[in-house]
Amino acid sequence: MNIKPLSDRVVILPNPAEEKTAGGLFIPDTAKEKPLMGTVKAVGPGTADVKMEVKEGDVVMYGKYAGTEVEIDGTSYLIMKQADIMAILG
Repeated sequence: MNIKPLSDRVVILPNPAEEKTAGGLFIPDTAKEKPLMGTVKAVGPGTADVKMEVKEGDVVMYGKYAGTEVEIDGTSYLIMKQADIMAILG
């Protein structure tokens, strides 16, 4: 992947959606929930007002409707502002 986000934006590779329930039932594609966690793949330089707190490789949690979905080399990524990220998971 060769993408460099601008300003205070980040590129995130979402975790795959759950395939099975805790009880072992398979979830059809139409009923799968959008994942709310993913791995940061690229980070913009920030702005004069926004210091970038996330870095490549961080696992983050974001809002359900955050970001714009893009497809690069056959893989779906999300591009969102750093402010849409709720937490960095340790």
